[in-house]
Amino acid sequence: MNYYTVTTLLKNRRITSPWFVCLKRSLQAKARLFCFPYAGGGPMVFREWPQELPPNIGVYAVHLPGRGARLSESLFTEFSSLMDAIVEAIVPYLDLPFAFYGHSMGAIVSFEVARRLYREHGLEPLHLFVSGRRAPQLPSLTASIHGLPHGEFLDELRRLNGTPPEVLEHPELMQMMAPILRADFSVTQNYEYVDQPRLNCPISAFGGLHDSEMSYDNLEAWREQTNDTFVLRMIPGDHFFLNTARPLLLRIISRELHHALNKTK
Repeated sequence: MNYYTVTTLLKNRRITSPWFVCLKRSLQAKARLFCFPYAGGGPMVFREWPQELPPNIGVYAVHLPGRGARLSESLFTEFSSLMDAIVEAIVPYLDLPFAFYGHSMGAIVSFEVARRLYREHGLEPLHLFVSGRRAPQLPSLTASIHGLPHGEFLDELRRLNGTPPEVLEHPELMQMMAPILRADFSVTQNYEYVDQPRLNCPISAFGGLHDSEMSYDNLEAWREQTNDTFVLRMIPGDHFFLNTARPLLLRIISRELHHALNKTK
């Protein structure tokens, strides 16, 4: 399947899915950027991104079940089941060239979605942007925490610095968020990397200069996942530099997407 095949299938048909929130729809769009959030995150993580990206980039936030407008839906706890659902939902949106950005949990999810799309549909992103997550082929050093008692679970979340402090310090919010975080940690902690051919798209990796849980070498290892160019950039900030250093991050993404689109002409 290629872009032209998908376009033919979608002709005269409006596609909507609960899996994606369109943060910016534009008649000028030449490509779509799909944004995959960190554990516990939702579309609101990326709500301000459209204002800082070019008008020819449509921005879509991945909206997982069990949160926001999908609060009544069952949470996913198995990585393979989540992959099946996202891949099925995203294919109808690929009538334009597309790119992925994923942070932390979202990095590994977007990477595996990219691999599945190529393997099953012959489609690949223009560019894969990953941040705040060690390369998938490296063994995980994090013990399973999703089944811990509440107090121990909170202690581990604080130690890992993978959950925004404003969530951890708000008891009522944590009561609501704990089941979501447990489910998301279950998803990532039962992920098993399988060696497959490298992607053919460029990969850009980002890390926070003050993220104590993510080393330069762990991020640099993403290089092994592409036959194309790879760049690693360290950004000022901790694990959540995508929020605190958003303008810098989006300037880089905009530049890379501009370059990728020019190559398709």
